[in-house]
Amino acid sequence: MSSPFSTRLETGHEDRRAIREINLAAFPTALEADLVDALREDPGAWLPWGSWIAESPDGTATGFALLTRCHVDDVPALALGPCAVPPEQQSMGAGSAAIRAALDAARTAGEKLVLVLGHAAYYPRFGFTPASRYGIRPPFEVPDENMMALAFDPDRPIPAGTIRYAAPFGV
Repeated sequence: MSSPFSTRLETGHEDRRAIREINLAAFPTALEADLVDALREDPGAWLPWGSWIAESPDGTATGFALLTRCHVDDVPALALGPCAVPPEQQSMGAGSAAIRAALDAARTAGEKLVLVLGHAAYYPRFGFTPASRYGIRPPFEVPDENMMALAFDPDRPIPAGTIRYAAPFGV
């Protein structure tokens, strides 16, 4: 399926501003926008290939997806999120385009595991399944169907244990 949205990596201050505006529009508080800013400043979490923007045909930044470093016990993994699209532009494919670009970048980088806390009806379209199937659990209580994992190569060992998020997540 073809998408009208192009995707690209975040570059420069204009993109930072656009990403902040997308998150402020998509969420009821500034928590996610502030989290993205804090993650960007954390050298242990930020990945130079992890912040993706989806642009509408006119070049407007419309969707956003972020991958940052996390761990399952002591084994490196990736956390997907925040992902955001302004409400008036949701359900058009911008979020999916940004997420697919981020996941493609993770595959290219040789990563093996991505974790997401999100809507159980949305993320399975990208291949996510309950993280508990791999013996992975978050460090807080959450419904099993909302904590999901995507293993790029199920033939490679997948770590079991507790997710350790980057410090800016505050958990």
